[in-house]
Amino acid sequence: MKPQILRRLTDLRTLTRDWHRRGETIGVVPTMGALHQGHLSLVEAAKAGCDRVIVTIFVNPKQFNNPDDLAKYPRTENEDAQKLAAYAVDVVYVPEPDEIYPEGFSTTVSVADLTDVMEGPGRPGHFDGVATVVAKLFLQTQADRAYFGEKDYQQLLVVRRMARDLNIPIDVIGCETVREPSGLAMSSRNLLLSSGGMETAAELNRAMQNIAKGLATGGAVEPMVQQAKSDLFEAGFSEVEYIELRCAETLSLLTHATQPARLCAAAWLDGVRLIDNIAVAPA
Repeated sequence: MKPQILRRLTDLRTLTRDWHRRGETIGVVPTMGALHQGHLSLVEAAKAGCDRVIVTIFVNPKQFNNPDDLAKYPRTENEDAQKLAAYAVDVVYVPEPDEIYPEGFSTTVSVADLTDVMEGPGRPGHFDGVATVVAKLFLQTQADRAYFGEKDYQQLLVVRRMARDLNIPIDVIGCETVREPSGLAMSSRNLLLSSGGMETAAELNRAMQNIAKGLATGGAVEPMVQQAKSDLFEAGFSEVEYIELRCAETLSLLTHATQPARLCAAAWLDGVRLIDNIAVAPA
């Protein structure tokens, strides 16, 4: 049976108030829909850790700096509801736009420092949009725990910092990236790739794994990045925005694996922007 779909905050609050009165814990999985196994793994984690689970679906216009990207983003509410039926989630919250951004809405939540690197410079306003909508969803759902995938690692750190700085009483839990057998990180944007593109896209993770092996023996990241870029262009990628080694906690730039780190990358293939990251232990 398909889960209950709510579109109005008043209806959602009626349920969450009752759940909290009964001492039940609430988990939320914020999404923009087009659900894949990565999202569903977050739902499984929420089901395992909470008494009640809310999945939110809202394609947030404020985190798209490119209108074409917003227009192309997949919208698959019916299919998403069917996928969630197997997980017995309590509610799918699909808010109407005016529930998130009512007329006269003029507040922006902005997180400094963590947003100045990697995804930040090339996507102006993106993380402001993420922080603003996630803050609203945390407050609207009144959840005790929120589940995010580590694939969007920078986003995970931004959300954690936002919740901490604003004293929102919620635990933000990161869950391991779910991958295709090829190693390609699962993403809603993969739906925009052809079958051949899916095969080629896996080269991004392979290149990153090769760099990680070199870092494990104490190598410097930059020469390996240059080789990886050359390999990706040869494979068919049109642009490599960045491949960078960053501190796992602060996202400061590293030249060697001297502390727990993340190797992060963004690249374009067939007009689709792919991002990925992998954990790198100190050499």
